[in-house]
Amino acid sequence: MISFTAASARALVMLVPPHGAIFCHVQSHIAVDECGAVEFFTHGAKLVGLEGRNAKLTPATVEAALTHFQKGFVHHSQPAAISLTQSTELGTVYRAPEIAALSAVARAHGMKVHMDGARFANALAHLGCAPSDITWRAGVDVLSFGATKNGALGAEAVIFFDRNDVRDFEYRRKKAGHLVSKMRFISAQLDAYLDQGRWLKRAAHANTLAQHLADGIGGVPEAAITHPVEANAVFAELPDATVARLRAAGARFYDWTPPKDGRTLIRLVTAFATPDADVANFVAVARG
Repeated sequence: MISFTAASARALVMLVPPHGAIFCHVQSHIAVDECGAVEFFTHGAKLVGLEGRNAKLTPATVEAALTHFQKGFVHHSQPAAISLTQSTELGTVYRAPEIAALSAVARAHGMKVHMDGARFANALAHLGCAPSDITWRAGVDVLSFGATKNGALGAEAVIFFDRNDVRDFEYRRKKAGHLVSKMRFISAQLDAYLDQGRWLKRAAHANTLAQHLADGIGGVPEAAITHPVEANAVFAELPDATVARLRAAGARFYDWTPPKDGRTLIRLVTAFATPDADVANFVAVARG
């Protein structure tokens, strides 16, 4: 067990040397929202942010980036890993063939594959496949498995699919201050979380409400859903007057981009505990 910031950072430490390069989407959590944790714990590994539609990497994009990192050339960071977020920062989901294709690029260049699974359950609920289909069977080497965003309290795990990658992980976790006293009380949550498919039922609830929210916002004048709704996040571009009306009614959400030309792109996230009525009320206020 480990905090999720540390989960991804510590997982990548096991795959990447200090002089290594990690290829990730430019909007990925490790690049934008971890306050330099990956660079800190790896002692300076380079994050290479790449563009990609709907926050997803493609083999072609990674291959193009690799041309700027000459292997064996002492002046260049050495390609070491690809990090994928599942589901992505824009609420989209990688399919198994997409992951396998990116893993093939990694293998061809001697790199490892890390999956940031803070919302792994939401991706799995959307795809309806086995967890193995989008992890080790598709070439993923290590998964940062998040449970907190789906109902647990501080319960996150790192799952290695190759024992050779684990090495001294437990000692590194302890030295970094992430071995919590009486951690078994945190870890015990995962037994209940996974038992009887609770984790997938909770994620499916959040996903379903996100789709209802997107469908409802679709009826708002001048509104636009900007990315496919495949997990529990909805990105909607709304008139500023609608945004102001929602906030005045008590709605809380992030502006994803600053207002421009009288419109704002906002991020809406549904959760395992979101009541159906909250979605209905939000849509009603948005429609005025």
